[in-house]
Amino acid sequence: MVPSPATPAATQGTSETESLGPAPMGAASPPGLGPSDVPEAAAEKVEVEVELAGPAGADPPQPPEGGWGWLVMLAAMWCNGSVFGVQNACGVLFVAMLKTFGSKDDDQMVFKTAWVSSLSMGMIFFCCPIVSVFTDIFGCRKTAVVGAAVGFIGLMSSSFVSSIEPLYLTYGIIFACGCSFAYQPSLVILGHYFKKRLGLVNGIVTAGSSIFTVLLPFLLRFLTDNVGLLHTLRVLCIFMFVLFLAGFTYRPLASSVRDKESGIKGGNRVSLFSRRKFSPPKKIFNFAIFKVTAYAVWAVGIPVALFGYFVPYVHLVKYVNERFQDKSNEEVVLTCIGITSGVGRLLFGRIADYVPGVKKVYLQVISFFFIGVMSMMIPLCSVFGALIAVCLIMGLFDGCFISIMAPIAFELVGAQDVSQAIGFLLGLMSLPMTVGPPIAGLLRDRLGSYNVAFYLAGIPPLIGGAILCFIPWIHNKKQREINKTTGGEKTEKMLENQNSLLTSSSGIFKKESDSVI
Repeated sequence: MVPSPATPAATQGTSETESLGPAPMGAASPPGLGPSDVPEAAAEKVEVEVELAGPAGADPPQPPEGGWGWLVMLAAMWCNGSVFGVQNACGVLFVAMLKTFGSKDDDQMVFKTAWVSSLSMGMIFFCCPIVSVFTDIFGCRKTAVVGAAVGFIGLMSSSFVSSIEPLYLTYGIIFACGCSFAYQPSLVILGHYFKKRLGLVNGIVTAGSSIFTVLLPFLLRFLTDNVGLLHTLRVLCIFMFVLFLAGFTYRPLASSVRDKESGIKGGNRVSLFSRRKFSPPKKIFNFAIFKVTAYAVWAVGIPVALFGYFVPYVHLVKYVNERFQDKSNEEVVLTCIGITSGVGRLLFGRIADYVPGVKKVYLQVISFFFIGVMSMMIPLCSVFGALIAVCLIMGLFDGCFISIMAPIAFELVGAQDVSQAIGFLLGLMSLPMTVGPPIAGLLRDRLGSYNVAFYLAGIPPLIGGAILCFIPWIHNKKQREINKTTGGEKTEKMLENQNSLLTSSSGIFKKESDSVI
């Protein structure tokens, strides 16, 4: 899965674009510069004001809507594909790990192996709130490049292990943290270069993960069968190296725009920009958004629903191998999920544009209902064709769930807090996505089949969807209270204004009467 970057990208307040807009009212002038300073100091003061505030009343510069931005779009697309394509195709690597490190004497090998992939996916989301702070401070390019380098190191070190346990550190933590640091800036940078075309660009970028999810299972299957798991991980390092190079395309836009507008050249401007760039944000973690009751319910319902969400991605390939004894088509199920997930993102993303306000949550309720039911139907499929149909439906509503996360967050907390709202939500999602697949693996080891695991995996999405049903009612109730309070305040202000007008009128009339007398 991959969250839709449209809204966070447009609203993320990174330091690279923070200085583009007008300064807030009442902003303090730089210290140490007064009217009695020398002309050079006065010029520097003017330069500071132009640099950090811009002309009075001027609108923020518009994104270029193309040019270098198309290359940035391709880099972000590669990032989404390489990060989540590998994660979504983890079922193929899961089977290869069992073959490479498995032992007939270990009756909990499926449980131990499932921790590798689930820990990796969980760490990607767990790090998202932290990565957003690093992106605010150091910018998109440095954060993404360092993240890709860390991911490369983690993946390369994973190819030299001799047992399953070291993969918890190298693949589950180091590689996943690097992917998270590389992925988060790709959400932010798109809003720097696009505004009018952001919907189109967002669709192309998110399609990257679907395309990679469709193709990578076949590539990984070919590599693991011919060169083995460890050499396959080394081949995947090429993806991370390309991601490392792609991070350099996230060129800061603020500097070039400022050069064109002000025409200021010289060392003072560059040094001031550097100080502005590395100053920490005022609010690193804005926990006040949890005071919004509707968002708090949403932040509870989504993680509850995801306890069984990642189970099919990890165990479905192994299940096909055991149930149908068909090793030639076992990766097709992940391909089907990837294809219809891409279709679902485009289809339901468009449908969501016609659903007003927080009623978009009902689309997520429907998606969780179908995901839960389809998970329960997996053990009931007696023929492989029926399982393919189940996977196609599951992928379609998986795309629905993903595509409307950002619009719902925008409706619940507003544009100012939407990036932190999504960051917190992704962090909360990490826990259920980490523990769900190992529990399913433990049930498989103890019971000898996946049937109970898939039945239970369908229950959390149904419960989470039921919780989400309360959000529109809570949100509308709160809005009515706010409107009622606002209306009462307006009425009081109108009465106060009328009283002040009457008082001033009577005072004027009294003065005129006195003058006449």
